Amino acid sequence: MKIAAAALLLAATANAFTAPRVFNARTSTSLSVSQADLDGAQSMVDDILKTKNCGPVFVRLAWHDSGTFDVNIKEEWPAAGGAIGSIRFDPEINHGANAGLAGAVKLLEPVKEKYPGVSYADIFQMASARGIELAGGPKIDMKYGRVDATGPEQCSPEGNLPDAEAGPEGKFGGAGGTASTEDATAAGHLRKVFFRMGLDDEAIVALSGAHTFGRAYADRSGHGAEKTKFTDGSATKLADGSETTAYTPGGSPWVENWLVFDNSYFTTITDSSTDGELLKLSSDKCLWEDEKFAPFAKKFAEKDAFFESYAKAHKALSELGSKFEPVE
Repeated sequence: MKIAAAALLLAATANAFTAPRVFNARTSTSLSVSQADLDGAQSMVDDILKTKNCGPVFVRLAWHDSGTFDVNIKEEWPAAGGAIGSIRFDPEINHGANAGLAGAVKLLEPVKEKYPGVSYADIFQMASARGIELAGGPKIDMKYGRVDATGPEQCSPEGNLPDAEAGPEGKFGGAGGTASTEDATAAGHLRKVFFRMGLDDEAIVALSGAHTFGRAYADRSGHGAEKTKFTDGSATKLADGSETTAYTPGGSPWVENWLVFDNSYFTTITDSSTDGELLKLSSDKCLWEDEKFAPFAKKFAEKDAFFESYAKAHKALSELGSKFEPVE
């Protein structure tokens, strides 16, 4: 699965998040946003999430927007990519890693229409964070006021996002994007992708834990079955303990209760007794096989530890490459 937002620069070390670097937004031509509009947008987003059970695809949308960021590009904003809303434009929305995400953008268009002062970049990141929280995950300390990219010329090149499995020649990633992500190992590939964003080993493992939420589809990421016993339209659990059949059948999940955000990913991947229809990809298994990833993967078998690290990593990802206007 393609993983899959001021620019927040995190040290590419094993343990430490660092302070954010915020682009000066005083010369921006974006619309200013009010707290009232943000509150209204959030209410609409929440209604969409509760009606459609589409939190996982909103997480993927936001991450694939922000995950293009390259910390090594020092040119004027938005050259480095990131959470700038550029994913709504062709060619970026049609990159291979973004298959299926045009539908997610379409679901959020009514929010933009009603609250035009809220940027697409904010709406995408808001939908992701709210999807996590409403599914039982941690509350993310989100910052809003992002400035949008204005046209296709500000899209990032294809090839910046991670692969879950090796390609035909046995290599993960490739030479595309803003820097090569090619590596013979899944762990090495993940580091090349996420270190390019300015993220560290802890963040890589924490963000991988979001695979507890959602499914993979063969026609999007190249992985997953047409459907499984967990995704065939039968009832699946929600965070409040109730069940729902209000989802589009199909795909393969990593965990049984794939509409609940918890730490079950970290207790399922290494359990040999889990159902064979659940996904366990190379990019998952390497978190326990790599000596620097493994301590975090084992630590996150404890829910509170996972939520604490995840909330920090999600916030960091959501701010990568962003330029902010003040919220009125």
